[in-house]
Amino acid sequence: MDQAAERLAEVRGNIAAAAKRAGREADAVCLIAVSKTHDADAIRPLIAAGQRHFGENRVQEAAAKWPALRAEASGIALHLIGRLQSNKAEDAVTLFDAIHSVDRLSLVQALAKACDRLDRRPRLFVQVNVGDEAQKGGCAVADLPALLADAADAGLRIEGLMAIPPADREPAPYFALLDELAERHALPLRSMGMSGDYPTAVMLGATHVRVGTALFGARD
Repeated sequence: MDQAAERLAEVRGNIAAAAKRAGREADAVCLIAVSKTHDADAIRPLIAAGQRHFGENRVQEAAAKWPALRAEASGIALHLIGRLQSNKAEDAVTLFDAIHSVDRLSLVQALAKACDRLDRRPRLFVQVNVGDEAQKGGCAVADLPALLADAADAGLRIEGLMAIPPADREPAPYFALLDELAERHALPLRSMGMSGDYPTAVMLGATHVRVGTALFGARD
């Protein structure tokens, strides 16, 4: 538990320092602890240390461990940061408070139906494939205006954009691109930055950073 608290304090301190350098307030940045593949026993120390926002990649994994954890602690917010299959839209809307991976029309339509059916509105981010990488999810930069229009037509409120820069390149230009796209489309939220680059993301406008290894340690 002490180790979890130390790691959390270090990451929060780095966020605050980066925000200060950029002339921003630290509390304008939401730290999402990426708990994918970690079991409840690994997550509890971070909850005890005060962390409340957590990110998962898969609906099924989150559904298996988070109802019990939420029963133990108040104020937990769950973020889906992995790619979402359209047939899992209703499960995702039920479980998650934010979905960061909206990337195609079929998913927009499935989420709109699920939100209406459940009368529940998680925060939604469109994932943008800023590096134009074939192996990654996310809509192409050129397709973003059309997807945002489709979401509006379906009655969905998109609040931000999400991106994962190419792993082998300097991330700053990609963070700057996402920030510019969000600004262009009047979207207030930017989900960008992970353990290796979140201070840079904060300096370039991130409102949500997704940090796993720096909080939980290296995965097996």
